[in-house]
Order: sequence, then C-alpha cells, then structure tokens
Amino acid sequence: MIAITLPDGSRREFDHPVTVADVAASIGAGLAKAALAGKVDGKLVDTSYRIDRDAELAIVTDKSPEALDILRHSTAHLLAQAVQRLHPGAQVTIGPVIDNGFYYDFAYERPFTPEDLPAIEAEMQKIVKEAHAVSRSVKSRDEATKFFRDMGEEYKAQIIESIPANEDLSLYAQGEFTDLCRGPHVPSTDKLRAFKLMKVAGAYWRGDHNNQMLSRIYGTAWANDKDLKAYLTMLEEAEKRDHRRIAKQQDLFHLQEEAPGLVFWHPKGWSVWQVVEQYMRRVYRDTGYGEVRCPQILDVELWKKSGHWDNYKDNMFFTESEKRTYALKPMNCPGHVQVFKQGLHSYRDLPIRYGEFGACHRNEPSGALHGILRVRGFTQDDGHVFCTEDQIEPEVTAFHAQAMKVYADFGFTDVHVKLALRPESRLGDDATWDKAEEALRSALRAAGVEWEELPGEGAFYGPKIEYHLKDAIGRTWQLGTMQVDFMMPGRLGAEYVDEHSQKRHPVMLHRAIVGSMERFIGILIEHHAGQFPAWLAPVQAVAMNITDAQADWVAEVQKTLTNQGFRVDSDLRNEKIGYKIREHTLQRVPYLLVVGDRERENGMVAVRTRAGEDLGTMSVADFASRLRSEAIM
Repeated sequence: MIAITLPDGSRREFDHPVTVADVAASIGAGLAKAALAGKVDGKLVDTSYRIDRDAELAIVTDKSPEALDILRHSTAHLLAQAVQRLHPGAQVTIGPVIDNGFYYDFAYERPFTPEDLPAIEAEMQKIVKEAHAVSRSVKSRDEATKFFRDMGEEYKAQIIESIPANEDLSLYAQGEFTDLCRGPHVPSTDKLRAFKLMKVAGAYWRGDHNNQMLSRIYGTAWANDKDLKAYLTMLEEAEKRDHRRIAKQQDLFHLQEEAPGLVFWHPKGWSVWQVVEQYMRRVYRDTGYGEVRCPQILDVELWKKSGHWDNYKDNMFFTESEKRTYALKPMNCPGHVQVFKQGLHSYRDLPIRYGEFGACHRNEPSGALHGILRVRGFTQDDGHVFCTEDQIEPEVTAFHAQAMKVYADFGFTDVHVKLALRPESRLGDDATWDKAEEALRSALRAAGVEWEELPGEGAFYGPKIEYHLKDAIGRTWQLGTMQVDFMMPGRLGAEYVDEHSQKRHPVMLHRAIVGSMERFIGILIEHHAGQFPAWLAPVQAVAMNITDAQADWVAEVQKTLTNQGFRVDSDLRNEKIGYKIREHTLQRVPYLLVVGDRERENGMVAVRTRAGEDLGTMSVADFASRLRSEAIM
C-alpha cells in the first residue's frame, strides 16, 4: 500500500501508484478541477506526477502561495505559442517569471512593437479556449538538442548545449508547441484566464551587447480577473505617482545624459533632502552615534583586503594617480574601520557607533537605472557599530526600535522583516556563518519580531536583516538593513583589548535605516503622491495677496515665518486669487495663506489647505504654532 499524508494530517492509502491528479480526484471533484500542481515531500510537481511511495502531498490551487509562479510560468509558454502561431519563424529563447509577471525573449526578422500585442493577446485567449493538455516528457541532452535544432530553434539548442551531458531534460508540450522547461506547469491551457501583455523591449541574447538583439515581451498573470484588475489599477495609480513626473511638476530635481545615474538637485528638492538628513542626524545623535566623514577614494589594496575586490569589483569605478590605482567607494564600511583603528580601544569602550551620510558610487548597468530609485551615485544614512558578541543582541533590538519609529514618522506603518542568509559566494567558513545567522535570529526573537528567511541573499561578508515597507498603493520597497559581520574587522586589522588584556577583533554591525537617500526620497514622493506632510514639504505655505494693497503685509508674513525656520513663499503676482490658489494647490503646497484688506488691517491670514478646507482666519503666531505642532523633528 502507498500512504499519502495530506497537510491536515489525514492519510489516504492506495494499492497502486497514483498521480497528484488521482489523489485530488479521490478527495473531491471540486479539488480535482481546481488543482494546478502538487507539492510532494516539499517539491513542486505537475498534477501528472506519479507517486509510487509513501509521501506527503499538498494540492496546489490558485489559493496556494506557489500558484502565481506556476500560472505566470505557464502563461509565458502560452505567449510563446501564440507568437509562433502568428509569426512563423520566430525563435523562442528564455521566458522566466519575474515580479508580478513574466517575459519571453524572441529572435525574429523584425523587432516586435506595441502594435503587435493586441493580436498576440487575442491568440493567447484563443489557445486558452482550445484547452490543450500540457504534457511533460524527458529526453537526454543530445536528443533534446537534435529535437530543437530540427525545429529551427537554434537558441534553445545553445541553451541545452551549456547543460552537462549526463543530465536528462524535461520538455513541456501543449498543442503544436513544445518548450524546454523544468516545470511544473498547469495541467491544461484553460487554467490560464487572467493575463495581459504589458510592453515590449530590446534585450541582448544572454545579456551580452556583442550578441543579437532580441525582442522581449512582458506580461502579467494572476489567479483571477479581480486580482488582474486590481494590479492594473495599481499601475495606473503608480503612473500618476511617478516620482520623475512629480519632480518635474514641483521642480525638485532632474537627470541628464551627461551624468547617467547621477542627480541634479534643485532648491526645492534639496530642501526635502535636508529635512530627511537633519531628521536622520537627530537619530544618530539621540542613539549614541558619532558622525564621521571618510574619503571618497581609497587605494584598491584596501578594497582587496576588505573582500570587496573579489566580490564587488565589477560594480566599482576606478581612477589612477601617480601609478596608483584607486576605487571610488561603493560602500562606507572600510573607511569606518580605519577610523576605529586610530587608537587602542578597551572592551569598556564598546560598543562604538559611527554614522555617516556617506556618498557612494556603483557602476550599475545603464538599463537598470530608473529615475532616482536606481542610480550610480547615492548617499546612505550609513552606520557601523563595533561591539562584542554579547552586545549584538541589545544593539540589534535597539536598532529595530529606531527603524520602526523612523518608518512610522515618514508614514510607513506596514513593515515586514526578512532575514537574508549566506550567499554562494562569501567570505569565511560555515561555522562563522552559523554563529552570525543565529545571532540575528536571537536578536529578532528578543525584539518579538516575526520574520521570513531568504536563503542565499545575504551580503558576501555576513547575513542581514531587511526591512520591507509597503507603500500607499500596496507596493513593497526594501529599505533598511542590519548586518552582522565577523569577517571585515579581522581582514582590516581592527582590534580591541578584552577583559583578559588580550587583543581581539570586534564584531562589526552594518546598519542603515533609509538606505540610499536618493531612493528613499523617490519612494517618499510616490508614497505621498507629492503631497508631503507639512513638516517634510519643500514649501510649507504660500502667502498670497488679492490686490497690490496687501503686498507689504504678505511680504511681512513671509519674512516673519521664514525667520522662525519655516519654508514659506509669497505670491505677489498680478493674477486673480482663484488662479493663484489653483496653481499652488497643483503644486501640492500644504497651506495657502490668503490676504485681503480685512486680513491686512487685523494682522491676520485666511488659511486654506491644499485639500480645499477653509480653516478660517488666524494670527501669524497661531499659524506658526499650528505648523510647529505638525513637526516631527
């Protein structure tokens, strides 16, 4: 007998081998119809997978966490089949799942354009209605190579030739279309109902600009039409909130071709920057960090000692002087170690905390640059704590409390914590990594935090806690990190004297709360849709006159408020007051101060919000008190 254990602990026994689909059918017709795949002893498989031993089985439906990846991968195959039907001769290359969707790259006699997408999507819908069964077969590498080469699929043949000769390969067929794939896939094409093609782009074969340019078609797929519609609505809202569009409207910053990935900050944008920086500077001060400033370039020998050269040199910028090679710093940590090394420290001095608004440069690919969310030059609210092993837990738990308060002050209340574990390419031995990872787990437990673990996503020198924030329209952004590092202090010769008068290497904690200042401000712009809270807004209020008779009082109001540290402009133009109000409302200024004869005579201002709320008249002192009460600083 074969015993199948289900997630609820119940068991079903069979006197012969069964497929996942057979087990689902034995439970009920509804589950059999809903089944997309199975999970046998933790491994995802097709519903046609044959179980010939005792096993644990979970049936994957569209409500399962694994469902979206399976649906999206299968929809990528659906796209490829539709393209080849409409455009015979198009070769398929790769078609992976990505965040919120999928793409497929095609080699064709001409690039695909947005105008091609409606017909391709219609053909996809037709294939769905045809309800082709999706079947899996296995071939040897040589058999698979010949199979695809005979079909004229040279790119697939090249992919297969890069696979070890002794490996068998799985192929998936639906109707006339067959593709190389690990799977699993949905059992039939009629399971794919909620999808949309989004855009086309160019992509070099294997990412190498020396190779042929391919056509990449992006799409999105969801479990149902409701989720698809919600996602498309979110994209529409995201377009309205695009930080580049709002920055142009509000004159915050610009980017230009002569400085790819670098930002030109305008006065209003730099005002927002300064509010964020001064806020974070207060966090440094209040939590025991000494602010430091380190050089922008350092000799490559230091980067070799730190480990960055072996693990990060492809992302670094270099320069030479007097036959010495220097690197523009991609990170601040080696510089902070140099500060720590100046003088002899006792264990009684620890923890020592350094903070820096450190300017870094990383050689990001041009295709990855995106406004100020992905740049080549950026500034971090970077900090490093040099401590003993016993001090890791209290330092990490204190940092967690700091980070959560900062995020709440900036308007983020939905925060998820993740723990990124050892990557394949890393410094140190497994025992050291075991100790580092458990130290972070212990600290998170002490902080009462639930977390998700991310195998393989840690930094090369240590595991890290990541803070993922959800914005106003449901998108998730990874911001702060706390990393524990047993490696770099030893590699760079950092030492302290312990209680037994022995020299030891300190533990180094790498921490950042907002991360890249540029990226964080871009996220803030989109989260608030440019409608910053008054304490953060580049212009907190605009005072405006109705006629020239009030110009002097408007100027006095502006001067009084500006002298108190508020960011206030005046609008004395010879325009109708309705026009001025509309214009500054569109600029998303939090408060509009209107002055007519009555306000001038009584030394008052009529206060309106950008939302159109009339707060009535008040004295300048009362308005200043209102602004002051809204300050987070």
